[in-house]
Order: sequence, then structure tokens, then C-alpha cells
Amino acid sequence: MKKIHFIIHIFVFALLIACSNDTGEVDLDNIASPQNITALTTVTQDNTGKVTFLPKGEGATQYKISYGDGSSDSDYFGVGSSVSHIYKEGVYKSKIIAMGLNGKTTEVEKEVVVSFRAPENLSVVITNDLIVSNKITVTASADFALFYDVYFGEPGHPDPISANNGEPVSYTYQAAGNYTVRIVSKSAAIKTTEHSEQVTAKLVLNPTTSAPAPPGRQAGDVISIYSSKYTNIAGTNFYPNWGQSTGYSEFDLNGDKMLNYTNLNYQGIALADNVTIDVSGMEYIHLDVWTADLEKLELSLIKPGPVERPVTSNLTANQWTSLDIPITAFTSQGMTVNDIFQLKLVGTPAGKNLYIDNIYFYKTAAETIALPLDFESSTLNYAWSGFGNVDASVVANANKAGINVSNKVVKLDKKSGAETWGGASLNFESPFDASKGTKVKVTVWSPKVGAAILYKMELSTSPKDGNGNPSVNLEVQALTTTANAWEVLTFDLTSAASFSTSIKYDRVILFPDFGKTGLGETYYFDDIKQSN
Repeated sequence: MKKIHFIIHIFVFALLIACSNDTGEVDLDNIASPQNITALTTVTQDNTGKVTFLPKGEGATQYKISYGDGSSDSDYFGVGSSVSHIYKEGVYKSKIIAMGLNGKTTEVEKEVVVSFRAPENLSVVITNDLIVSNKITVTASADFALFYDVYFGEPGHPDPISANNGEPVSYTYQAAGNYTVRIVSKSAAIKTTEHSEQVTAKLVLNPTTSAPAPPGRQAGDVISIYSSKYTNIAGTNFYPNWGQSTGYSEFDLNGDKMLNYTNLNYQGIALADNVTIDVSGMEYIHLDVWTADLEKLELSLIKPGPVERPVTSNLTANQWTSLDIPITAFTSQGMTVNDIFQLKLVGTPAGKNLYIDNIYFYKTAAETIALPLDFESSTLNYAWSGFGNVDASVVANANKAGINVSNKVVKLDKKSGAETWGGASLNFESPFDASKGTKVKVTVWSPKVGAAILYKMELSTSPKDGNGNPSVNLEVQALTTTANAWEVLTFDLTSAASFSTSIKYDRVILFPDFGKTGLGETYYFDDIKQSN
């Protein structure tokens, strides 16, 4: 039986409840070891070498310190407490030992510099946060220093915030403006080293995240003006010379471009060098709008004459507002929309800043690419994309027999020498809905028994991993049990540790004979559908 050292805290009781099984027994073994363990190390400025450790981390119930100078370790002490130790001058490799509820420990090494010389060569870097308004981050480092204090200079907040030498510390001001920041770098010496400078806390007046990604749509269901998702009308002028005072640029957010209008009073968008387009077959005009200070946006469709009709929408500050304006909002004002050649934007109040992305007309599709998939539609374009020397296409079913006599199937040719990870992907136009089932059944035709079929789904808009693929995904594998005949393989999505019913996966990927180099073999897939 394990000897468990613990200190009772209210959060420990909550942790016990969370980790109990259906019978009410506490499963301590499944509690992870403490994580993200650090410690603020400070030293008194009196030449005594008295260093204080204040550790913190996740999942720890108590700590002890191995000082690294040959002396005995400290006793265990509780969360939020500190421990002090007298060092001689020198550099030491201490260890922070964090223990969790079940006795599992995590050790983190921490260098302790004890010098009776005042800090020298103080370097300070102060940056504004690109996402959070009025937030700055200070990073200070100096030779012989152990830590530093930062006085951020906001009235009513005189106390400093301390950080280890070379590590950052952040602060968010209550209001934008100019402030004097004072940094005091400290060693074990009586003398300290200081640096002061004026900083400007800034409002974040531009989007820091991309607009919501548009869904997949068939080409006939969308007329795109400005979007990276669809094919845009060529020749559109987003800043025609209407004599307005509005400024214009294309804002680049980490590679994602969007329109930016500044000092907006009104602004025109001329479609395709004033060639008219017929949007009478569309149901909505969509645009994503971000603003920090605009309350309303008036959008007008304009036809020759000119004839224009406005529709006004409310905006929410400091976040993306997705507008889907019915075309009937314009036609109900007595306007026909078979020859639109311009759009007009009017802001309320005037003179504010506006970002726009994803401007397009669209109609609701009669059918979409989504689960279940049977590839029988005569109107949908199943745009499978092969990779790793695998070719993908929708073809006539050449093996109509047994359990599958459908007309069309997906053919994957894994060519000779194809990569072990070769496969093919298809984007959903309507995302995965876990309420319809957390198992996926796929009808498979394999040339051999024991071929590993890997089923994968991704959230295409999630951050990229080290290989450039979406980091939010799931993978489930099954083996074929028959050769040259159709069979149904079941993939239990809940068996994937990364699966979540809340994620709207929007891409499916099939890997034939996964993990094996291609042998010039052909695999067929059909009837990809959910079940419980």
C-alpha cells in the first residue's frame, strides 16, 4: 500500500469527487502527476543570501525544495506557502518537487544565482499584447540578478509584481494611456539596479482571430465577391473613386487577408468592372464584420439607374458579427436583383473603423456533402483529394455483388511505392453531428485480408501541427477480414482519445492499407454512415 503524503484543502475534496467511479470509490492511480511546475525565487537585499521559494503548479497538493547546495531538502509544505534557505555566494541547481494527491511527484530543476554584486547589464523588453487591450508584457534580465520587481505605474496600484530573472511578467491596465514603468533588478546585494521608461497601453482595434470559416458549398450555390473559400468574381474594385474620405487597405492577419475601411462614412464596392450579376437565384448575402466602435452597418445593393435599397444591421464590438441578409430584404422594397453591379457600405456613427471578410451571395443547397455519403448524387461534386501517391475518384461500381449493388463508389489506387500514409480526403459541406451516432460504418472492398483501414476526421480550421495538418482530429483503425468482396467495417469514434462530441469535424480521410508501402493495389469504399 502506498504511503500518501497529503495536506487537506477544499479543492482536494472536489478532486476526490471528480475522480470517483460509479461505485463512489476514488481512483487515485488515474490522477496525473503535477504539471507546469515553477517557482518564484527571491532573495533579500542584505548580503545574507536568504532565498525564498514560492512554488506553483497544477495538480500539486504540497511541495518540497532540494536546495542543491548539499544541505538537506526542505520538509513538504502546502500550496500557497513558501520556504526560505540561506545560501553562500554561488550558482546552484535546486529542484522543486511537487506531489499530487496520490503521491505521484514531478521534479523541476531551477537555477539559483546568489551574488553579492549588484545586477549589471540590465536589459528590458516591453511589448504590447496583440490580442488583449491595455495589456503589456515586461521581460527583464541582468547579470548576477535572481529576480526583478515591476512597478507598472497605474494610480491606485502601487505594489510591484515580481518575476524570475529573464522570465516575462504581464499586466493589464484599466484604461489605455501612457504610464511610467519602473523595473528594479535584484541580486543578494544591498544595491539594486533600476530602469524606467514610459509605455503606452493600447486598445486592440483590429481583429486578432479570423472570421468564421465559410462552409463548403457547390459552385452553383454561391456567388463570391471576397472570400478565400470560394472562387471570387474577377475584377471587383473594393475602393472605387466615389470621392469619399474613407481609407482602405487589405489587412493581413497571419496570412488571412480581409478588407479594412478606416474613417468610414460610406464606401462603394464595384463588381467586376461594373458588369452586372444576377443574384435573383440566391437567397442571402453574407458578410463577416469586425469593429471596435461601429454600432450599425448599412448595406445597399445597387443596380443601373442607379437604383439602390439599403438594409441596416446591428454590430457587436470587438468580435466578428456574421450577417446573413435575405435577398428578400431588398426585393421587398420594390427592387429587382438580376443586374446588381455595386454594393455600398455606410457606417453609424461615421468615421469609425471596419474589417470585412467573406462577402458572398448564396442559396441553401438542396443536398450537401455530409454524412451519410453514398456518392449517388448527380448534382454533388465529390471532390476527393488523394495524397502520398494515392489517386482518388468516384467511379461506377465494378463489383456489384453481395452486400453492395450501388451504382457509384470511391476508388483509391495506392500505387506501387506509395507512401505508408497515403490516402484521400473529402471536405464536408455540412459538419459532423455526433447526435446522429458515434460509430461510423464504411462498406469496403479490399484486395486482401488484414489490410489496415484508417478512418480519420479533422477540423480543417484548427491550428496546424508540425506536419502542417489540422491539430484537431481523430483516428480509428480497423482490419479487413475478406478479400475481393464487400464488407462493412465499423469505426467506434469514442475509442479515439481525442474524439469529442462537441467538435464539428468537417473533413473525412481514408487511408487504405495504412502503414504499408503501396503495392499497386486498388481499394473501394462506399456508404459511409453513422450509427449508435
